[in-house]
Amino acid sequence: MATPRKSTARAREGVRTLTEAKALAALAHPFRARIMDALKVDGPSTASALAARTGQAVGSASHHLKVLHEAGLVEEAPELAKDRRERWWRLVDRGTRWSRAEFADDPDALAAAEQAEALGWRRQTERVEAWLTNSDSVPEWADAAFATQSWATLSPDELREVAEEVMDVVLRWSTREIPDDGVEREPVYLFSRGFPSQP
Repeated sequence: MATPRKSTARAREGVRTLTEAKALAALAHPFRARIMDALKVDGPSTASALAARTGQAVGSASHHLKVLHEAGLVEEAPELAKDRRERWWRLVDRGTRWSRAEFADDPDALAAAEQAEALGWRRQTERVEAWLTNSDSVPEWADAAFATQSWATLSPDELREVAEEVMDVVLRWSTREIPDDGVEREPVYLFSRGFPSQP
């Protein structure tokens, strides 16, 4: 029986560590992942607004919201409804994280974690490809956008430390209060990866 590696990551307020296959399986679906992203960017929303935002039928968006709700990832926000027919939804947590090492003894959870990670990687590469195809149409953003890659010689503990520092920077910018200064801002997609490899 494999022993899961103990995570050394610091707990972040509002970021939940997922430990159940049900939640991971819910995240491993492209439309549900898009709904989660839309709720992160736009805040609470209705099924019809989420359907329009993600290109789904309203019935499909409602179904995926139900799955996310049953997995404990979204919750109703009844205080936002204007009448009894209107249903608003919001994220339960600001973010989620998981480690496949924690599911060594649960094949279903491990498979769901692998599927969720594979979906995340596909969505990252699709977003980069879409940006590269269309960046010439927004020169002010093309000049601001960045990509970076580097090589470092690290131990596993040192890589965890790098990850913590990178996540702290991203978290600081993604949770700051947006100034009301008249400057036009857009949602910006940030991601970073670090893993052992060879040139």
